[in-house]
Amino acid sequence: MAGRVRVGIGYDVHPFGAGRRLVLGGVLVPHSRGLEGHSDADVLTHAVMDAVLGACGLPDIGTLFPSTDPRYEGADSLDLLDQVLDRARRAGWRVAQVDCVVVAQEPLLAEYLPRMRETLALRIGLPPDAVGVKATTPEGLGALGRGEGVAALAVALVEALEV
Repeated sequence: MAGRVRVGIGYDVHPFGAGRRLVLGGVLVPHSRGLEGHSDADVLTHAVMDAVLGACGLPDIGTLFPSTDPRYEGADSLDLLDQVLDRARRAGWRVAQVDCVVVAQEPLLAEYLPRMRETLALRIGLPPDAVGVKATTPEGLGALGRGEGVAALAVALVEALEV
């Protein structure tokens, strides 16, 4: 596998719900509502995990961490990311770069993006300039535009480990 690279894409979306914290990229974002989900519903970290898994040819997060499994109820998505990175290493891959975008009408995320980038870079073991985290609004269109939830997309580049 030496010298080979692969690319994967990940996507996740969760609706807002009352009584939940809003966690994106491992960062707590102050907001009146958080995202519904079995784990902490961190759509950004979930998208990154699926991008890495896809690039490595591994099963997706729904297969690895099913919402029907009580072990993952309320799970910290950064801890799940650690497990994904371990699986990638055991499969002979390391993450070289990640680029992501969060799609949300609310809240405005610009001030939190640098912390999300730093948090993900540290957890993945990359320099911050190898992790892109951006945000955009859906300009009022559709369910996300009505403020019903948040989505995230990510792309991951992985490189084969030297053997």
